[in-house]
Amino acid sequence: MWQILPLGQTGYGDSPYQSFSTFAGNPYFIDLETLIEDELLTKEECDQADFGENEEEIDYEKIYNARFKVLKLAYKRAKKNGLMESKAYRTYLEEEKAWLADYALYMAVKDSFDGKSWDQWEEDIRLRKPEAIAAYQEQLSAEIDFYEFLQYLFAGQWAGLKTYANEQGIEIIGDIPIYVAFDSADTWAHPELFQLDEENVPLAVAGCPPDGFAADGQLWGNPLYRWDYHRRTGYTWWMQRLSYAFYLYDVVRIDHFRGFDEYFSIPYGDTTARNGHWEKGPGIELFHRMKEVLGERDVIAEDLGYVTDSVRQMVFESGFPGMKVFEFAFDSRDTGCAGDYLPHNYPVNSVVYTGTHDNDTLMEWYQNLTKAAKRKVRRFLRTEGFGTGSVKERLLGYTFASPAEYAIVPLQDILGLGREGHMNTPGTVGSPNWEWHLPDFGRAEKEMKHLRHLFQRS
Repeated sequence: MWQILPLGQTGYGDSPYQSFSTFAGNPYFIDLETLIEDELLTKEECDQADFGENEEEIDYEKIYNARFKVLKLAYKRAKKNGLMESKAYRTYLEEEKAWLADYALYMAVKDSFDGKSWDQWEEDIRLRKPEAIAAYQEQLSAEIDFYEFLQYLFAGQWAGLKTYANEQGIEIIGDIPIYVAFDSADTWAHPELFQLDEENVPLAVAGCPPDGFAADGQLWGNPLYRWDYHRRTGYTWWMQRLSYAFYLYDVVRIDHFRGFDEYFSIPYGDTTARNGHWEKGPGIELFHRMKEVLGERDVIAEDLGYVTDSVRQMVFESGFPGMKVFEFAFDSRDTGCAGDYLPHNYPVNSVVYTGTHDNDTLMEWYQNLTKAAKRKVRRFLRTEGFGTGSVKERLLGYTFASPAEYAIVPLQDILGLGREGHMNTPGTVGSPNWEWHLPDFGRAEKEMKHLRHLFQRS
């Protein structure tokens, strides 16, 4: 199994959990070498693009400024070559029109307003008045075509990659964020789905309450759902969203699963999450509906954080495996029940992670422990039969030996990276979040023989 972060097009802050569309793929992932093979680009054109000099970090500003220029060259060449008139292209536009038309228009209009969020556009297009929609569609037709073309490229390349992975016996675990970004085609095109006022200004936004990690809580800023509307419509939009996720992935990890039981509502305009309060979500009803419409599907419930009895009941009723994070086993600030996270206590119907993208890497976590905490960890490892070998080997071995049905290890932990492999610090925006990059997979391949030994031993 290969687990990935959300594939959506990232915006301000570069977070894959704040994308411009819950359906569109990120143009940053379009493989330029394939476009060279397809004669839509030349090697010289790609070599001239400045994507940044540090191969182990993503320079999003340089990628943004350089990549779209290169992709526009491919678009012009494809148009000249007649690709847009092909049956495959026209079929793609027709099959994805439910979201693609709004997304492409949204991105084209956004560019015309120098990238500003849609709440800062002119009132007529901000409120989607029909005459404004028609005028911008005509005025920006080439730009709209360009964004549709990018999604066509992404879809084709992703389908090829997924097919190849599946042929090798590898299933892909995708990630569906619970919320969409305010600055997104979803919110602009479908304000009725969200808690917005008559002028499409949020009434409240998402986040999570203060805890041992964040005294002010976390202010995510995403618009909250009008769950009464979704219930009345049979959760149609959610069914479309989930159906598309299962089209992209073999297994779907549903982010912030507890938010479907209760969600944290923060008054719009607040600068912290301190004044937020809990509201009731749709609960298990949404997932009963999912099974009615989509059938039995492979899902992982991200049930981390402070878990209440009602959340536990919802996870149990769903039948989905929940998540266990090894790093939480020795720290009860977030969970209130660290013992539940000791690997030998995991239920079979669960997925164990050494850590996630929101945690320290495993070695960073261990290095930051106090001397007393390190002794406690080593004592546990000896008790469980993992008293020899490097610290990394013992930690991975103990994790693999748990009763959990699946074990997922971030690549940074396979490599034994410390702070240099850190991916994201929740509640913060900008560098160095989401920037870690592995330029050469050969470094990971060297660990595979050792990993195989740990798997067999467990």
